[in-house]
Amino acid sequence: MVMTREKIRVLIVDDSAVARMILTELLSKDPGIEVVGAAHDPVIARQKIAALRPDVLTLDVEMPRMDGLTFLEEIMDTAPMPVVMVSSLTERGCETTLRALEFGAVDFVTKPRIDVPAELPKIAEEVAEKIKAAAAATVRRRSAFRPPPERLGPDAVIKGPSSSAMLQTTDKVVAIGASTGGTEAIRDILTRMPPDSPGVVIVQHMPERFTRLFADRLDKICSIDVREARDGDRVIAGHALIAPGNHHMLLKRSGADYYVEINDGPRVNRHRPSVDVLFRSTARYAGKNAIGVILTGMGSDGARGLREMREAGALTIAQDEKTSIVFGMPREAIEAGGVDRVAPLQDIPEEIRTAAGGTPNGRAAGRKASH
Repeated sequence: MVMTREKIRVLIVDDSAVARMILTELLSKDPGIEVVGAAHDPVIARQKIAALRPDVLTLDVEMPRMDGLTFLEEIMDTAPMPVVMVSSLTERGCETTLRALEFGAVDFVTKPRIDVPAELPKIAEEVAEKIKAAAAATVRRRSAFRPPPERLGPDAVIKGPSSSAMLQTTDKVVAIGASTGGTEAIRDILTRMPPDSPGVVIVQHMPERFTRLFADRLDKICSIDVREARDGDRVIAGHALIAPGNHHMLLKRSGADYYVEINDGPRVNRHRPSVDVLFRSTARYAGKNAIGVILTGMGSDGARGLREMREAGALTIAQDEKTSIVFGMPREAIEAGGVDRVAPLQDIPEEIRTAAGGTPNGRAAGRKASH
């Protein structure tokens, strides 16, 4: 007898009756999803979670009696479960959604601000896809942000005179790719990177406007400078550039200098920005002077490019399954033969630092620049 996989049980929490009705109707058409209930505010949702035991929660942000962010914190503090945020793309919404990801939401979907009946069906496939990824995600209680661990020691800030960094003649470049769960993974890595770290280029699957706020938030808590990339930006020590939403970012080289090119070429692996695009350009222009890192995420974007980086002589690292929210992207990269080392998230900054050999050429290292 063939065993059928149980459907993913979903509870929809949204103060809009129209949104609840449309989401219920659309998601119920997916053979792998069962909408077990809906709630118009977190107070009702709390009762329905206890009664219905859903596998995944879709959660709006602005609701009566308790906002979605406060409810999310409550969930993650008491009984963590997979949550997909559904938020309108406004300036306030961007900030709130990023905070939700920090507090433990697995992913988010941008909800249309106007003409919900006409626009919501257009994102139904995206919602269903992210619910399925969330159902497979590893969800843990979220601890408060902690500064970089003391074990890095003084070498994390300034290198001794006998360091091999003194012999370094070519800049290293760190290329990082991530998707579902990546915002927190990227934060964990960048906050542990000292000011003398090699230049970093990052693709995180994220819509327009979110990437700028994401970069701004990281810049406030990191020792290195972090910002959304602009076309022609140089990749230098002590700086991290995040690909802008809806644009590809490629690493390029002019003489001894690295810089990024931003373009709006076609989607690759259904993504723009695409991790494969960044990794392939890094393999081509940086070769063995690069370090490639693939983090938590759904799908296979980045697997081919990471293999190309490894073939070009770069050191390649994949986040391990235990610390990944969704192990899809790292697993695909490992199976494609593109990974030298598999490491837990907390060890990746040290892996990068060791591979880079210390301060890359010393340029722009040291004190964080003021803006």
